[in-house]
Amino acid sequence: MAGTKAAPPVSPLAPAGGFPALPPVAGVRFAAAEAGVRYKGRLDVMLAEIAPRASIAGVFTRSATRSGPVLACEEKLAALHGGGAGASDGGFAILVNSGNANAFTGNAGRAAVDATVKAVSGALGIPEGHVFTASTGVIGEPLPAERIVAAVTGLRDALSADAAERAARAIMTTDTFPKGAVETLDLGGVPVTIMGFAKGSGMIAPDMATMLVYLFSDAAIEPGLLQAMVSRQADRTFNAITVDGDTSTSDTLVMAATGKAAMPRIAAADDARAAAFEAALGRVMLDLAHQVVKDGEGATKFVEVRVTGAATEQDARKVGFAIANSPLVKTAFAGEDPNWGRIVMAVGKSGAAADRDRLSIRFGDILVAEKGWVAPSYREADGAAYMKRADLVVGVDLGIGSGAATVWTCDLTHRYIEINADYRS
Repeated sequence: MAGTKAAPPVSPLAPAGGFPALPPVAGVRFAAAEAGVRYKGRLDVMLAEIAPRASIAGVFTRSATRSGPVLACEEKLAALHGGGAGASDGGFAILVNSGNANAFTGNAGRAAVDATVKAVSGALGIPEGHVFTASTGVIGEPLPAERIVAAVTGLRDALSADAAERAARAIMTTDTFPKGAVETLDLGGVPVTIMGFAKGSGMIAPDMATMLVYLFSDAAIEPGLLQAMVSRQADRTFNAITVDGDTSTSDTLVMAATGKAAMPRIAAADDARAAAFEAALGRVMLDLAHQVVKDGEGATKFVEVRVTGAATEQDARKVGFAIANSPLVKTAFAGEDPNWGRIVMAVGKSGAAADRDRLSIRFGDILVAEKGWVAPSYREADGAAYMKRADLVVGVDLGIGSGAATVWTCDLTHRYIEINADYRS
């Protein structure tokens, strides 16, 4: 087992206020422990206990090499939403370890999942089909499940409604700060909380969910309706970010709505409360998604790419990601070089319909190029001064339709190479 590693320097883009105060959510308790999965002296396992009859929703990576925990979670969620035996009876649990992804580990990987699930099921007295697991870290190494199993009793005994931050810290890998977000809202005169935490720093690219994300609410809402909301908002948030263009084998987002708020259950999409709840959920998810980008490995710039005037929304997304994933564009951001020619290149290679002579490019409010040429008003010194900012906005209008999309990314620095060259040591 590797020894203690020094904590990496916190990202310069980290929220100034640090981890937010996440209020307790009725029906949810957390615990975290040092199980020694890979490193000594750091939290690396978290347990969340969720009250019986909660609604559970989730989205997962579409990687063809997704991990054993992801496959198991997909099966369990399908059984719950399919109304299988015991689908709504008994409590639920989420068990997550960092340091080892339990991916590309064959039958041994599934056996490790089964062993940890059995331990949690026995400790909490809940069905094995209600225990959702996730693992994050190094791919291709057997998961030392026995270390996690040995920690389960202590985790159960430490469960607390006030331990969300410890849980958030336990799932970090190359993250430099824990990521949390919360919204409180009024639903028909009843106060409701939505809160959650995430991990993610590298191997971040769309194909939902691009990291580990756990969301909790005391709202009462039908499982199918909650699933539809989570899926829609994942596409608008976690599927609209990229750090390095690489989709993980382990990406998992799970949400639990406990129904503990004193409110009639939201059972239909046309319930006015449904729209308000989904809007708040979207804000929490976008906050977490932005924090993941701001903790991108080696990141010094947070970049918003706004694409308008595309033939379709799909084309706008193609252009946005072509820009956001281009190493040439990202290194220009890192070097504070207003090299708008690289933006033109990325638009051209995207595969989206484009017309050189209708294209316009902006850095913030600065018009850089239009009508197939540099804008007469543009001054290189203005572009260079703008690039010194930590938060950048690149606007691209294709001028051929009404399709629009926004993508968020970060720059690409030498620190990214250092982190990933050293990742397994």
